[in-house]
Amino acid sequence: MPVAEFMVRPARTGDAQEMAEIFAAVAAERDGIATEPPVDVGERAAQFARGAASSVVAEAGGQIIGMLHVEVSRHGFGEFGMLVVRGWRGRGVGSALVRAAIDWARGQELHKLCLEVFPHNTAAIAMYRRLGFAEEGRRVKQYRRASGELWDSIVMGLLL
Repeated sequence: MPVAEFMVRPARTGDAQEMAEIFAAVAAERDGIATEPPVDVGERAAQFARGAASSVVAEAGGQIIGMLHVEVSRHGFGEFGMLVVRGWRGRGVGSALVRAAIDWARGQELHKLCLEVFPHNTAAIAMYRRLGFAEEGRRVKQYRRASGELWDSIVMGLLL
């Protein structure tokens, strides 16, 4: 099956509203990212606008289909969060976003990138491993969900 075309580019402040809207949509799925509804889209858009310089987006047909933001530590590493809209998962978007983040991080002279992922997100874990990330640990019962459940997260890292 051919992969539909998309492009990865640096985020712009003008992308913030659309980024916030897809963030809210993925949060509503309640299983891939830590945030759950309700999402204050206006507040989140303002946050994304402020962080645009350290974010990349994937775009297809003029619409944002995925995004990744790197939070840079004063200690020389970056921790990222990423999401891809449901219809585009499994089509190379996440890999392209992570590759762009690795290139960006190297350009910023970071020595490491890291992330957290839920253990049930096996497709994402496999993708991170393919891109060179290694499991560094597990945070047991780290995230309290709206349901009251406590979810573990796996910490992964890549030395640059």
